[in-house]
Amino acid sequence: MNHKKILVTGGAGFIGSHLCERLLNEGHEVLCLDNYFTGSKDNVIHLLNNPYFELIRHDVVHPFHVDVDEIYNLACPASPVHYQYNAIKTIKTSVMGAINMLGLAKRVRAKVLQASTSEVYGDPQVHPQPESYWGNVNPIGIRSCYDEGKRCAETLFMDYHRQNGVKIKIVRIFNTYGPRMNPNDGRVVSNFIVQALKGEDITIYGDGTQTRSFQYVDDLVEAMIRMMNTDDSFIGPVNTGNPGEFTMLELADLVVELTGSKSKIVFKPLPSDDPKQRKPDISLAKEKLDWEPKIALKDGLIQTIEYFDKLLK
Repeated sequence: MNHKKILVTGGAGFIGSHLCERLLNEGHEVLCLDNYFTGSKDNVIHLLNNPYFELIRHDVVHPFHVDVDEIYNLACPASPVHYQYNAIKTIKTSVMGAINMLGLAKRVRAKVLQASTSEVYGDPQVHPQPESYWGNVNPIGIRSCYDEGKRCAETLFMDYHRQNGVKIKIVRIFNTYGPRMNPNDGRVVSNFIVQALKGEDITIYGDGTQTRSFQYVDDLVEAMIRMMNTDDSFIGPVNTGNPGEFTMLELADLVVELTGSKSKIVFKPLPSDDPKQRKPDISLAKEKLDWEPKIALKDGLIQTIEYFDKLLK
């Protein structure tokens, strides 16, 4: 077993905490960096007694010096509620965070993985979205701080790779859900579950026919680790998501069924720049990572509902 020192930025976040846990289980030393803007100590509190786990409060917009073998750069608010709350902070986190982590990787010769996003495709005119698609992004809209921040981060990763030979990996993450999602982050899975568990009306924006593809967090973590371990010549970007497409109505019905809730479904107008459909083309991930999602929506929702049920009690 190859024991590595690994830095995870945004490590106390929803996805980061699952990644830290998995890396520790594989016998690595994990440095978890977070400023707790959207992450939380509660997500990693169960890891604190592990001698190979270190939790550091730090904001990636400021440089950070440490000797590590690998860096997973996840730091960034990732839901519209949070990234629009402080739009300038969001784009600074994406851009300055990328510069600082790439600078660190260059200095200590670490391999660095960027957690990019399906948002780089904007409101796609190609369906499903392959990695070769350049996207349809509004550069001046309310979601631009996130979309363009993440697009710029990919640019920086490519330029540090081409100019300085930094070993990089880029994954584009599609909608992910699971335990430790923030209950107030306005994402559809957590919204529906929280509303159902509280017996409140379930809010659907638009007519409910817009689609999303949901991957369970364990599937994503598996893909990220496989990507990090690929040959240095393969840098991506690689889509990681679940190509199973569900309408918002189907998701709401499933959540109501699994929670046994008496909630009614209500409809509200669609917010601006909200993509009508999202679906990853994962043929590259299948080919290069030998990866595809294994966890069915129903099974993942059961785990997630259980987590929220405990949280709300």
